[in-house]
Order: sequence, then structure tokens, then C-alpha cells
Amino acid sequence: MKFPSWFEFLKPSRTIPKTPWTATHQWQISPTRFFVLFLGLALFGIGDALVISSKIGNAPWSVLAQGLSLRLDISIGLATVFVGAAVLLLWLPLKRRVGLGTILNIFVISAFIDFGLMIFPQASTQLFGVGYVIGGTLLVGLGSALYLTCGLGAGPRDGLMTGLHEKTGVRVGRVRLTLEVIVLISGALLGGTWGLGTALFAVMIGQSVAIWLGVVARTTAR
Repeated sequence: MKFPSWFEFLKPSRTIPKTPWTATHQWQISPTRFFVLFLGLALFGIGDALVISSKIGNAPWSVLAQGLSLRLDISIGLATVFVGAAVLLLWLPLKRRVGLGTILNIFVISAFIDFGLMIFPQASTQLFGVGYVIGGTLLVGLGSALYLTCGLGAGPRDGLMTGLHEKTGVRVGRVRLTLEVIVLISGALLGGTWGLGTALFAVMIGQSVAIWLGVVARTTAR
């Protein structure tokens, strides 16, 4: 059976593809690479803000950031900076290498979360909320695909996940699930919003990233 071309175009990628802007080391900076990295992180932050604006549940790490923002009376973006910095400290015993992408991940995403929350009206109904979550998940997936293909270092959360995997031998998926559950429970106890949107994001985000990685790979293939 031959599938339509659009199906092939949207076929998920199993790996992070090499692109014209992929670096050979974490501090190999060029104008194009920096632009793609910044664009990817900005889209990630805006997508995250869209999910938050859905009012039906945030992504797990945003549940924690929102909970902290309520307790400390600060913006969700600034709370995200604090969370990212705290996670980065956990890299020390894991001996992870910090790249430009690691540092910018904390600040650019956080800034664009606050920017997105300023420009997006909150969803007025649950149906609109579901639309917000779907749109936000697609943007987070695209942003992730762009920044990951730059090769300038994993974000704090991804670095913690892979570091714990290498240190303990526990499968990556199980490590990520454990971290997400701990973060979600902690954020919920602090007052962060969780619910249907949280579940939808958790179900869709992996596939969203994989599909966009495939699109990037096919778009940039020579």
C-alpha cells in the first residue's frame, strides 16, 4: 500500500537528524546556528504559554513553575528561570557538560513564556482550552526539534534525564516519567494548574517532537 506524500512528509523521526546548522561541539557558534537555536527556544516558550493559557492544565514542569510563581509572587517565566537553575545544579554530581543551548534554554524559554502569557487571552471554554493545548504542543514540538538539531547542548531537564540514565542504568523513558511525576506532584501541591491539558500534553508531546524532527530532516536534506 502506498501512502500519500503528506504521510511520508510527516513521518516521525527516530533520531535527532543532522542538519546544515548542526554543530560538532556545544560551543561552535555561528549566526545561522544561533538564529535557529533562538527561534526554537522562543517557539518552545510561546507554545508553553499557550498551554498555560488553556486553563485546563499545564505541562508538568509548568505546573511546578506556576506553583512557585504563586508562592513567591513572581511571574511564571521568572519561576521557570529558578527551576532551570536549580535543575542545572543537579548536573554537578552527574558531570554533564554545559553548552550555549543549555544556558539560553533557561532564559529564552522563560522570557517567551511571560511574553506569550501577555499576548494570549485565556481560553474562555474547555473546547478552546483543548485547542490551545494542541496548538501549544505543536509549537513546543517544533521549537524542540529546532533547538535539538543545533547540537549546542541539552536543556537542563533533558541533561538531568540523560545524566541519571547514564549514572543509574535505568531506562531513559522510566527516568523521564519519574521526574515528570515528581515535578507534577510538587507543582500541584504548590497550587499549579493540572488536569486534562496536562494529560493531553503528556500524550502528544513525544510524537510532536518526533514528527517535527522528521519534517526538519526532510526539509533540509540535500
